Amino acid sequence: MMTSVKRLALWASMGVLLALQGCATVKSADARDPWEPMNRSVFEFNQVVDQVAIKPVAQAYVQVVPGLVRTGVGNFFGNLSDVWSFANSAMQLKGQAAAESFMRVTVNTYLGLGGVLDVATEMRLEKHKEDFGQTLGYWGVNPGPYVVLPLLGPSTLRDTAALPLDMRGDASQLISDEATRNALTVTRVVDLRSRLLQTVDVVMSASLDPYSFVRDGYLQKRQNDIYDGNAPSNFDYGDSAKN
Repeated sequence: MMTSVKRLALWASMGVLLALQGCATVKSADARDPWEPMNRSVFEFNQVVDQVAIKPVAQAYVQVVPGLVRTGVGNFFGNLSDVWSFANSAMQLKGQAAAESFMRVTVNTYLGLGGVLDVATEMRLEKHKEDFGQTLGYWGVNPGPYVVLPLLGPSTLRDTAALPLDMRGDASQLISDEATRNALTVTRVVDLRSRLLQTVDVVMSASLDPYSFVRDGYLQKRQNDIYDGNAPSNFDYGDSAKN
């Protein structure tokens, strides 16, 4: 069932993407966000889903599951993500990052009880978070306009196009048993949301406009991710988003 939900979210996202491409852009205070009215509607929908379904489950997870166990769960999923990070580092010709990600997976899988223990960090093997959207950005694909996807949240035209391959690159999807894949997907979502409980609450309560805050934070983070914190001095997101 959860796999079906993931597919539904992906198809809904692609539907929004196609709809946005067919719509005329509107004047916006931010050149990066020409589809702001529709994006705000999707953002509000996602907030309702979160408040009604996802946040309550994450709160219960924190209350019921001991902190040590939650740390192990986070480490396990972090180890799975390192597999795709290794592949994308290699595609970006980042030799050191690829080697470190490969070593992280090897060490944590065999010495860290399948990734439950983060032995690699104790060994000072740096963690690199890479995805296919970053790989496209590394090879010069512009981010395009900002997009808010149903259930999946903030994205850009480029990152949305990369989503199908990112989902295929998720190591948990290689498991043949559907029930196990579904359980891992649910657990990953709940674990991620549980680690953002305080952060999201602060943002929503302190921001005059949570939508703009999330958008600006996401775009800044993606720029930082793609350039590894060293964006060129002449980088202009506003110009690149128009392409």
